[in-house]
Amino acid sequence: MDLGGVVYVGDEPLPGALDAVERLRRAGIALRFITNTTRKSIPAILAKTARLGLALSREELLAPALAARRYLTEHDLKPFLLVHPDLEEDFSDLAAGTREAVVIGDAAERFTYEALNHAYRKLQEGAEFLALAVNRNFREPDGGLSLDAGPFVKALEYASGREAIVLGKPSAAFFQTGIDELGCGAGEVVMIGDDAEADVLGALDAGLKGVLVRTGKYHSGQETALRIPPTHVARDLSGAVDWILGR
Repeated sequence: MDLGGVVYVGDEPLPGALDAVERLRRAGIALRFITNTTRKSIPAILAKTARLGLALSREELLAPALAARRYLTEHDLKPFLLVHPDLEEDFSDLAAGTREAVVIGDAAERFTYEALNHAYRKLQEGAEFLALAVNRNFREPDGGLSLDAGPFVKALEYASGREAIVLGKPSAAFFQTGIDELGCGAGEVVMIGDDAEADVLGALDAGLKGVLVRTGKYHSGQETALRIPPTHVARDLSGAVDWILGR
């Protein structure tokens, strides 16, 4: 399941969400929390979930920074980071690679012309192009939507004429990592998310079942705009768990 918009929004758990997670645990269902959050480091995400009352181990968490670390190491790359400053610690102890890769996440106020142009020039010089996520937006604590990394990735793709390698959702390889860790077949796994494209359609394309919840960034009619309909649409995480346990 996703975290932001499904389990919590901002610094508040969504009603019934923590109990819903515990019901899955009591039923003996293995879990992975698969987030596209790129404004917080792995330790910060774990600290936040603990503060909110969600007991979450590092092994249960899948985040784009972890996928990026693996990719950089396997391909002998050193990152040029266009990310939020709070995410930099996830890349601090990487061995120096022999080639460069632009790594772009949700850099927030760091998305200046100067920073984007610097990344563009790196791409022109032949650097690899890695996107931690391509989400359009996310829900802020004040209830409004804000731009996520996706629009900035698309801008660099347009300018450079190149397509980024996406490491987070909706990458099938990202979902496959979770499937492999759970030791299941894709068809035995359900993905619960509030993002119709990245969470649900990405999961369906990877062979999982996809449950869309009407919380977080969801807005009316999203499910009908997908080229593949969700396996199920639930009012919230509690409703999604009711559906799962009922099957």
